[in-house]
Amino acid sequence: MGQSAEFGKFLKAMRSRLSPEDAGANSTSGARRVPGLRREEVAQLAGVSTDYYIRLEQGRNIHPSRTVLDSVSRALRLDAGEHAHMMDLLENCAASTRSPGPAQAVRPALRQLLEAVGDVPAMVLGRRTDVLAGNRMAFLLFTDFPALPPQERNLTRWLILDPGARELFRDWKTVAAEAAGALRVDVGRHPNDAQANQLVGELAVHSEQFRQWWAGHRVATRSAGSVRLHHPSVGDLELNFENLVLPDDPDQALRVYSAKPGSPSSDALALLSLGAGAGPAEQPRTAAAAPPAVPENRQ
Repeated sequence: MGQSAEFGKFLKAMRSRLSPEDAGANSTSGARRVPGLRREEVAQLAGVSTDYYIRLEQGRNIHPSRTVLDSVSRALRLDAGEHAHMMDLLENCAASTRSPGPAQAVRPALRQLLEAVGDVPAMVLGRRTDVLAGNRMAFLLFTDFPALPPQERNLTRWLILDPGARELFRDWKTVAAEAAGALRVDVGRHPNDAQANQLVGELAVHSEQFRQWWAGHRVATRSAGSVRLHHPSVGDLELNFENLVLPDDPDQALRVYSAKPGSPSSDALALLSLGAGAGPAEQPRTAAAAPPAVPENRQ
């Protein structure tokens, strides 16, 4: 079944979250044994036969037209990110036959940019939210990713499994759930990524909350937002972040955190920088880099 099975599971999860009233469906008679819309109700809303929709959920028909997919998306009330994920699952169903891509590398000019914004926390995130590089402030604010074993230099893994992350993020549950949703988007784009599947397995084994989020097939694609932190050294901060996808590698993004000028959070960032020792800006550290005896970060 491969990724076509994941396509069907996604449709089922999206169907289960909707009530007939939410979807504007004419409720069929009879008690509901499970929450959400029935398959015949989705089929009716999408304008397809019930048998056809059942085959979609079973992964038996993986060549529906774009018109049908758009109709199903509207029936399930998918947002733009969920619709894109549905298309990824369908279009990449044969991706397991492709060879893995090359290891991701951070361009020298991007490293220079990280150095130039040295007073602002910034990181380069790659596939699976691997931390490919970052500046001193990012590692002071969160954790020293380059000091971790290569296989642990991943933002989602750190967020969900590290007790320090739970203490740092005042809205940890929301932030961690979004990270799990972003990981699901990546898996949908790259279903043949053994390292991503290994990461999902590790998180599922060690986190009951992650298992629940993953089972819900939630996706998250926020390009900007805010976080509330309680840093052990400088106290409370409220920071905005921007995810800037790199045009030459859509699987890499520059994430920059900033505070409102003159705010207590801005003062806290300045204090954090001073507390680490004043002096010339450090070169941005590449998380994939390690001492010669340590293997490179995951591809």
